[in-house]
Amino acid sequence: MSIAAPSTDSHEQVTFCHDAESGLRAIVAIYSTALGPALGGTRCFPYASDDDALADVLNLSKAMAYKNSLAGLDHGGGKAVIIGDPATVKTEQLLRAYGRFLRGLAGRYITACDVGTMPKDMDVVALECDDVTGRSAEKGGSGDSGVLTAFGVHEGMRAAARHRWGADDLGGRRIGIAGVGKVGRALVELVLRDGAEVVITDVVPAAVERIVETHPSVRVAEDADALVQMPLDVYSPCALGGALRDEVVDVLQAEIVCGGANNQLAHDRIDNRLAQREITYCPDYVVNAGGVIQVADERNGFSFERAEAKAAKIYDTTLTVLEMAATDRVTPTEAADRLAERRMSSVSGLARIWVPK
Repeated sequence: MSIAAPSTDSHEQVTFCHDAESGLRAIVAIYSTALGPALGGTRCFPYASDDDALADVLNLSKAMAYKNSLAGLDHGGGKAVIIGDPATVKTEQLLRAYGRFLRGLAGRYITACDVGTMPKDMDVVALECDDVTGRSAEKGGSGDSGVLTAFGVHEGMRAAARHRWGADDLGGRRIGIAGVGKVGRALVELVLRDGAEVVITDVVPAAVERIVETHPSVRVAEDADALVQMPLDVYSPCALGGALRDEVVDVLQAEIVCGGANNQLAHDRIDNRLAQREITYCPDYVVNAGGVIQVADERNGFSFERAEAKAAKIYDTTLTVLEMAATDRVTPTEAADRLAERRMSSVSGLARIWVPK
């Protein structure tokens, strides 16, 4: 499914990278550096077309600017995509060529892992460029960011439960998780620890099998379409973007939507439809900020405890967004955008365009 791309006019910089020898085709999008150098992951994905790749990177980079602002980070927002199947294109030659392109951005964009890339890939990119986070622990990085991403989603889910039901206890609630990769898998562990009933689905059978082998009590839905039609307390999309389509929202049985996937709304009006159906929506860029909080901490010499303490504040931010939405009679997305834009425009002493010193 194609996702509509915003105009590039709203972005500070969009760079197309091509290296014929390595086969690299990539796009780096910097939405804003108002709060500091842009920070966001590098996605490697076999897009159906260059237009789809451009649409994804533009949407993702804007979301990163808002996510970083709401997380209280001194970073703007950016994102990169490498076009191709990660199973075949991620050679050392290609990753090093990508690192040289990043070096040419002179520190305006700092990258990390995303879908299709891993800490070991960032280690290779870092051979050519210093503006790399999400590196392996063996190389001085913070390793897998999925753990803190899931932690932040869990904090957001608890806050949404408090807003919706008056208590943040998830015990006894039925939670449907679509996508049990590194984030979804860690989230399963957290909500099971709360005493929740869990139903999962994933397009990769092995990912489902890993969960069921470890936790036989976890139920498996046939697919994501079947999952959303089940009676759920919380629906948690943790795979790729665009999960909340019109046809999904029309049949969704959950009272809360809170997941780790980026760009969950298939179009801008979906959040209004969720509100009309009285479904509490937690904007993805509010609750899934744990990963970017983790990689940002690497810039100061990584401390898991420090990063976890900052990620725990996602609970308060989520509650503020939901309460603001209710008070101002706007959608949670509008409330979150207002808070993010307020910080981007009001923090004193920051230049609108970040340049290295």
